[in-house]
Amino acid sequence: MNIVYLITGLLLVASAGYAVSNNRKKIKLKPIMIMIITQLVIAFLLLNTSIGIDSIRFISKTFDHLMKLGISGVDFVFGGIKNKGVSTFFLDVLLPIIFISVLIGILNYFKILPFIIKYVGLALSKLNGMGKLENYIAVSSAILGQSEVFLTTKKQLGLVSKQRLYTLCTSAMSAVSIAIVGAYMTMIEPKYVVTAIAVNILSALIVANIINPYDLDNEDDLLETQGGEKKLSFFQMISESILDGLKIAIIVGAMLIGFIALMNLINDLFLLIFHTSFQSLLGYIFAPIAFLMGVPASDIVKAGSIMATKIVTNEFVAMQDFKEIASSLTDKTIGIVSVFLISFANFGSIGIITGSVKALHEKQGDVVAKFGLKLLLGSTLASILSATVIGVFL
Repeated sequence: MNIVYLITGLLLVASAGYAVSNNRKKIKLKPIMIMIITQLVIAFLLLNTSIGIDSIRFISKTFDHLMKLGISGVDFVFGGIKNKGVSTFFLDVLLPIIFISVLIGILNYFKILPFIIKYVGLALSKLNGMGKLENYIAVSSAILGQSEVFLTTKKQLGLVSKQRLYTLCTSAMSAVSIAIVGAYMTMIEPKYVVTAIAVNILSALIVANIINPYDLDNEDDLLETQGGEKKLSFFQMISESILDGLKIAIIVGAMLIGFIALMNLINDLFLLIFHTSFQSLLGYIFAPIAFLMGVPASDIVKAGSIMATKIVTNEFVAMQDFKEIASSLTDKTIGIVSVFLISFANFGSIGIITGSVKALHEKQGDVVAKFGLKLLLGSTLASILSATVIGVFL
């Protein structure tokens, strides 16, 4: 039965992507099939083999320890303002991001992350036949996040075509930042977080291959990342990383305050006027999509509601709602919805990516703004594809 849902999920993604494709004649089936098979292999290895399970357990314990180290710093500064034994989301989940940001800064400073990103991207380009820059962005987005990734390719932004820019932005919007992976793991089972990060890289490239196919000459394939800038000293880098982590924590916190309050207001209005909540209505709208992805029929409305909440608000708001109803869902639904939530595919990200690109290259930022909704569609289809693939092994 899982194979049937794999087929229905793939058909959903393929048909939606095909309907809005820029050039249907140039869609290349071979690299798409190779990447789907690779996704299935990755998902199987991570979820169903001892090596994969042990790897996820190690990663989970590592992030759990890092979060505790981060909390130790938070407790030193804020420990006296909360009740003993009471967990505060901002203090215990968001502020430890600062410490994770510092570690990422150190790994970047010593060229460890750039080395990994570059050569994993090169290996992927051999697998799927796409440009080196496209694969570099796909891999680096999964580590650096949707806005920071463009800082490493400032030289290339003004040189790439509109078609390539869409693919780059789709990868950025389909990924997450490793700086907040620890926060995700406090709300979602770590095995789904890790698997989603790996599978999302290929999902974004598959969807881009359908919506935005194009041919690329070798001489047009720019890969060299930004250089020539003044290098910060080690302690300058530490200071900037701390501030970057604080900005992320504050921005996420502010978004949660605004979106949760707004969602509650909309729900109250819908209950008053239509005698049903806005999220329940969205659940019915997204229920058929959830069903095609493999969510059991008994859970499709609840799953659809969480999926819609993520797109309308953001993944943190959806995860908070998801935690409240997870005990009433089947294990398969929990796995599929969890993977769907691990990405930046939401309306707010359109503005974030547009602003990030525009800050580096104004003309290209205007181009991104024009295909904003199509970008959201592509990244959402990538999330659907990732969740569908994971569902095969649940």
